Amino acid sequence: MNRLLLSVLAIALCFAVVQGLQCYECLGFYNLCVTLTTTCSSGQSCFQGRGQAAGFVDIIQRGCLANANCNQLSNVTFQGATLYKMNKTCCATDLCNAAPATHISALSAIAVVTAWLTTSML
Repeated sequence: MNRLLLSVLAIALCFAVVQGLQCYECLGFYNLCVTLTTTCSSGQSCFQGRGQAAGFVDIIQRGCLANANCNQLSNVTFQGATLYKMNKTCCATDLCNAAPATHISALSAIAVVTAWLTTSML
């Protein structure tokens, strides 16, 4: 009986470890963000990033990030040019990178990102 109980416990523990860290994932402007959940790979943590493009457009990002890149200020580039800097802060519990209160549709988010990228390349 003890062997059976230990076997079941060992199998359950394996499934729990394999499942991975759950995080919110989004990229948006101000507090408007299309939020999904994602599972991080081994060696990653949840992160919440904040930056400011063109001196006034607040950019937010959430998702999974390699542990080596956690809690750092990094350059966000497009075609070799730095668009803005983003401060990325990590945490390591399920859904710890709190989702924003405001949500927009994926189509609206794509339209905003496309318009922003188009104007930034001019």
